Amino acid sequence: MLEFLTDPAIWASFLTLTILEIVLGVDNVIFISIAAERLPEKSRARARSIGLGGALVLRIGLLFSISWIIGMSAPVLTAFGFTFSWRDIILLAGGLFLIWKAATEIFAEVEGEEHASGGAAKATMLAVITQIMVLDMVFSLDSVITAVGIADHLSVMVAAVVVAILVMMVAAEPIADFIAHHPSTKMLALAFLVMVGMALVADGMHHHVERGFIYAAMVFAGGVEGLNLWRQKRRAGKAAQ
Repeated sequence: MLEFLTDPAIWASFLTLTILEIVLGVDNVIFISIAAERLPEKSRARARSIGLGGALVLRIGLLFSISWIIGMSAPVLTAFGFTFSWRDIILLAGGLFLIWKAATEIFAEVEGEEHASGGAAKATMLAVITQIMVLDMVFSLDSVITAVGIADHLSVMVAAVVVAILVMMVAAEPIADFIAHHPSTKMLALAFLVMVGMALVADGMHHHVERGFIYAAMVFAGGVEGLNLWRQKRRAGKAAQ
């Protein structure tokens, strides 16, 4: 046991996997924050906690079912010249759902629907949690496949997933508050979700899109948005003088 804890290779894989799990979880946190915004303000923190807690349970459960995960890559359906496995079907369904959800939110933002006060804009806790759990399943599948490819020890995978989810739980509220108070940032976040949804659909159709390209685009766009917010803050400060 002591050798296990002092092995540099194991610590290296743990740190690498933890960082990757956090990066892969960013889109999950964004989706949870936007979905929870449909709830009354007092219920949003609870929905985020339940959503991320569900993600933790799903990921650990899938890690203990590695042989089943591997079996999900076996072909089960042929249609339109494509052969689909259960993994492909889940990615396709999750990607299409993510695109639909993001497009719906973008339409509501453009049409001026008031999320914060209007009764029609509100959603039930059950509906929001159901949406979060559907996407948790898709994101967890992607996350677990990454974990299996990097680490050889189940305990290392579980520890990395737990740490990553705890970090996301701490970061979820600040991210949600920031998105809620900056409408342009919310629109950018929704565009990110459309991009992630398209990548999931492409994966389901056997056209893998490197996540590095997606995250690089997200970082670049986020940097530009940060400069815009900084400019607005400076202008507001000068106007107040």
